[in-house]
Amino acid sequence: MKPAVGSHVMDTHTGRVGIVMGHEGPYVQLRPYGGGREWDAEPRALRSATAAERLSAATAHANARSRGEAL
Repeated sequence: MKPAVGSHVMDTHTGRVGIVMGHEGPYVQLRPYGGGREWDAEPRALRSATAAERLSAATAHANARSRGEAL
């Protein structure tokens, strides 16, 4: 799977939802919902994020912001 830049995917190796930022060599570069440090993922470990997974990531981000946590 080579997802499009800007799409939301689930990294099954880490269990994290990420937004595709680009492709570098054999890897897909992902950034957490709401920003933060990018990570490289293997394309075979990715699948499209479900609506529930996207909502969960957005809720976690909003909760962290309301607590004043660093993102």
